[in-house]
Amino acid sequence: MSIIRQFSKLLVSVETALLVLFLTVMIVLAFAQVVMRNVFGTGFLWGDPLVRHLVLWSGFFGASLAASQERHISIDALTKFFSPRIKHWVQVLTNLFATVVCYFLGSSAWGFMIDERSNGGEAFLSIPSWIPLLIIPIGYWLLALHFLLNSIDNAAQAVAPSVEEAH
Repeated sequence: MSIIRQFSKLLVSVETALLVLFLTVMIVLAFAQVVMRNVFGTGFLWGDPLVRHLVLWSGFFGASLAASQERHISIDALTKFFSPRIKHWVQVLTNLFATVVCYFLGSSAWGFMIDERSNGGEAFLSIPSWIPLLIIPIGYWLLALHFLLNSIDNAAQAVAPSVEEAH
């Protein structure tokens, strides 16, 4: 189980670093755009499209980090009345359901991205339009991976004897 937790921590570290990078680039670029427009009457033609795509990328990485910490949207009105072991099994089921949903959303997004690739088009700076869209399937698959890892972790906690039962 420690291998899964180590992998999860490594994945979270990489995602966090990328998220910090994207947010930094967005802030610096947006500030530079404002200064250039107001002071020099010009700006980067590619600046606004890049910021828009980075918002999408940041959103997916933020969602992935939220899922890794089990801080994604959940309704826990009933689980407050469950024992810890039952709570873990409920989390296993909900995480597995979320894994399947995110997998299929990622697969559909992959098909959309492939269609966009075959249609051609340019996003900005001669970058094909499908490249910035890669985050959609990748983002959903990252979410699916985090939900799956959480499901495995919760299953391990559910089958492990609790401290109260051991005494």
